[in-house]
Order: sequence, then structure tokens, then C-alpha cells
Amino acid sequence: MNSPRAVSPQADSRMATPVFAWPVRVYWEDTDAGGVVYHASYLRFLERARTEWLRTRGIGQQYVRQNHGILFVVRDISIQFLAPARLDEELKITIDTFTRRSASIAFAQCILRPADDVILASARVRAACIDAESYRPCRIPDSMLAENLNA
Repeated sequence: MNSPRAVSPQADSRMATPVFAWPVRVYWEDTDAGGVVYHASYLRFLERARTEWLRTRGIGQQYVRQNHGILFVVRDISIQFLAPARLDEELKITIDTFTRRSASIAFAQCILRPADDVILASARVRAACIDAESYRPCRIPDSMLAENLNA
């Protein structure tokens, strides 16, 4: 059986250039007893990439809470596990696309093994904007959109 090659989840046979990529190394704590990455670790890898993507746009989590009174939380996620990652491997976590809505941001993400260009997992994630005090859904502030989140 052929391994899946590195293309974005919505791409055809052409290689897609990701919007953002973040390197990750697999540590012992990320694996199960057999040295294979535990399924929940993939979610942490995806989260780190989204957080770093925001950071490169000048949007740190504390900044968002303190200056805009909001938080971003995962509303829903769909993930496909395609091939295993193992202890000590270097991985690349990508954001292939993102779509901004009034109160959420949707991401298409991949976890790749750059050594052989294999997609290990692909995911669709929607992060909702919530009020930092009430935890109720709210619109992403226009000032923040103008600053940093234009698609």
C-alpha cells in the first residue's frame, strides 16, 4: 500500500504551499508504550501550530484576553489518522487554509513527516471566539480583524 503524499486536504495532485508550518519533534511523553505517537498528542501538535500561527500575526493568547476580552476555543475537530509517527521523529505541522467568519476561524491542517514527505494526519478544526468572562460565543472584534486576521 502506498503512503499518502504531502498535499493539502483540499488539493488535487499538485503540491500545495501551506499558509504556515511549525516544526515538532516527537518526545517520549508523546508516545504510547510502543514508541508510537498517542492519538491525543496529535491534537496538541495541531494546537501548538495554531497558537504559533496567531503569534506570528502578533496575537498572543494573553494579549487577546487582556486587550480584547476574548478567548479562542476549539468548537469542533475532525481528524484522519493516516500513518503513525514515532519517537524522535521530526514532524511538520501545517495550516493549509483558514477561513475567518464573524465568530470563528476554520483551519485545514496536516501533520507531515518531512523526511519522506508523508502525511500522517489531516484535520479540520473550527475555533470559536468566546467572551473571556462569560464564556459565551461572541464576534471576533473588528479592531482585531483589522490588525491581524485578514485572510
